[in-house]
Formats: sequence, C-alpha cells, structure tokens
Amino acid sequence: MLEQIAAAFEKKDYHTAAKLLKHLRKESPENPWGQFYIGRLYEVSGKRQEAQKIYQQLLRSTPNVKILNQTRQGLQRLQEIELDERQQAIVQATSNASDTKFGVLVLETISNELKTQAAQKFAQIMQLEPYSARLVLPSRGWRVYRSGAIGELKFYGQQLQKAAIPCFWTTLAEIQKIQVFQVNYFPKSTPTTVVCRNQANQLGSLSFDWSEVKARVLGLLPIFEEVADRDVRGKWERKTQTQDYFHFCDLHLPNRHCILRLSDHIYDFQQGIEITPQANLNTIRSNWNSLLDWLNQQMHISDPLVQVWSDFTPFAETVLEQTEILNQMQSHIHLFRREQTNWDPAFHLYSGLVFVKNFSKQS
Repeated sequence: MLEQIAAAFEKKDYHTAAKLLKHLRKESPENPWGQFYIGRLYEVSGKRQEAQKIYQQLLRSTPNVKILNQTRQGLQRLQEIELDERQQAIVQATSNASDTKFGVLVLETISNELKTQAAQKFAQIMQLEPYSARLVLPSRGWRVYRSGAIGELKFYGQQLQKAAIPCFWTTLAEIQKIQVFQVNYFPKSTPTTVVCRNQANQLGSLSFDWSEVKARVLGLLPIFEEVADRDVRGKWERKTQTQDYFHFCDLHLPNRHCILRLSDHIYDFQQGIEITPQANLNTIRSNWNSLLDWLNQQMHISDPLVQVWSDFTPFAETVLEQTEILNQMQSHIHLFRREQTNWDPAFHLYSGLVFVKNFSKQS
C-alpha cells in the first residue's frame, strides 16, 4: 500500500492518496511512513502548520533515515514557501512612497511569566532561534528592535501584535514634528506660563493649563570628564568617565503637539516662582528636586493619574549603538560637551516615542 500511496503522490492524485492513507491508518496507525504521507497531504493542501507539526514530530520520533531525509526536505519546502510569501508581503507593504519613510519598531515590556511562550512566537515571526528571541524581548522598559522602511516595520509589528507581543512603530519624521520648548523658568505672577525658548532659540512665553499636561518623562544624561588613572600595569592613562548627570523632565502637551523641556542646567532658579530647597542647601541638585516637588504638586492637583515615564536609562543602553537612527535625530538638548554623545539624541528619541505611542494615531 505504501508503494500505491507514493505513486499517487507522484501523479499528484491526492484524492486517491487520501483514500489509501485512510485505510493505512486503520491497519497501522503508528506507521511512520503513514505519518509522513499525512504530513505531505497537509502540505499540498495548504495546511502548512499541520504539516509542520507532523514533520517536526517525525524528526524527534523516527530513526528511519529515508523518512528523516524526506521530512527535512518537507520542512525546507515549507520554509521556502513562507519566506517567499513574506518577501512578497514586504514588497507590497513598501509599494507606496509613504511606506518607505525611515522608522523604528519598538518592543514593549513583557513579563517574565509570558516570555517563554512569547519568545516562541517571536522567533517564528522574526526567523530567530527561540533562545535568541527570549534575550531580545525586554523585561524592563522598551527596546528599539529594528529600523528601516516603515511599511516593512508595520508588517512585522502587526504580526507581533496578533501574537500578543506588545510593540508599536513610527517614523522618525513623526517625532521630528513635535515642537520642543526649552523652559527657562515659571514666572511668579503666572505659574501657568513658562518663559522659554523655541526651536529657533527665540525667547518668549507660553501659557497653558496644567490639565493639558498628559505625561512626564524623566531622564539622566551623563556628564563625561577625562580623568587620569592607572592601568593594570600601574601606568598613568587618560580615561573618559561619567562624573555626574544632567537631569531632564519633559512635559507633554499633546493638544499643542509640543514638549516643555526642563533641565537643571538651563532652568533659572533665581527667577520666577520661589524654589525652597532643603534647609541649608542651595545647590543645583537640591533646587532641581524642589522644582520637581513643585511640579508634582501642580500635577496632582490637576490630574493625579498623569503617567511618569522614567525608564530612559535601560532604553538608552539598548539604542546607543544604533547610530543610523540617532544620527537622524535632532536632540533639542543644548549641553556644552567636548565631544558629541548619543545619549542626547537617545533621550529625545525616548521622549518622542512616549509622545507618539500615547498621543498619535498609529496607522
């Protein structure tokens, strides 16, 4: 009967093959050749997942070399079909000019309890080994996983979302549309106004209501200094080390499509509202902490549920080497640095992603 089944497949007479397999399964349900041909029948019928399951089970259970070789060939055919369909879908997804704009695909936090199952799905979608996929999925904060044409990123993102893997995507142009105002101080007479500079560095003022603030983003940007230190042989050498941090706080006003950016190195604590630091302290750090306390009070009165985003550092550590992305980001951060650093555009990217994720419609 196996010869007849093989002949039916050779002739592509799948109706006869199915009838013969039905008899074979009654007579010898555990016959590995029968299992293989059932997998082939699923394959030619377009039921690729069912075929893949049978093929993979045969690889684990049968010692028959001929069956193993044909099973591997079957899995190879399935992979080639999937790859071809994927490539066609990507071509279709990037067929319009708007689909070719440069963007990023961001993976969101996933709990450790869900990681094992999610990693298997992620591996299948992104063509990775399950172990590697698990390492990629973030347990804390976000990870910029891929960059490129936004149409392709959307294609992958939609598959990931269907698999219950949280993610989102956006173009860098969408982030660059957000206006950023550098806050100098809050005037004493009107604390719902900020004296600030726009992106053209023009000094002015902007009035708003605290209810317009829908998110806050906090971040620390390292201050690098060159220091002398001894190496393992005791010789002096110069190293670049982190000596301290600049503190940043972004207030998101989505209705105005803008960010009010505060930082401890720009804010003028000698003007505007009185900032009362801790007793006997009048340092930038203590003034900054007092300013944040004051902001917290204003926000709590207006809307205590406004979310604070403070996972910038783990996000930055995953994106600092992605120069193709960061080189295209205007950071809107005006720090005196001896050398440029990717930390500055990384913070604006993080804040911009929070803005787009929460307040822009994903297409």
